[in-house]
Amino acid sequence: MTIFSERLRELRTEKDLSAVQVATHLGITRRAYSYYEQSLRQPDFEMLVKLAKFFNVTADYLLGLEN
Repeated sequence: MTIFSERLRELRTEKDLSAVQVATHLGITRRAYSYYEQSLRQPDFEMLVKLAKFFNVTADYLLGLEN
């Protein structure tokens, strides 16, 4: 697992959300979101921004560049 995938899972569980709920909000499939959490796929820039806004964190935090 990467820092990115670990942080996504951590943020989602802290908010008590399912992968389906997050995926629906982002307009992607559950499978696509799950791939991010499993380090099987990396988001493009646009999706990275959407994820950061959704979880109210910076892209740097998601990428492990800041704590």
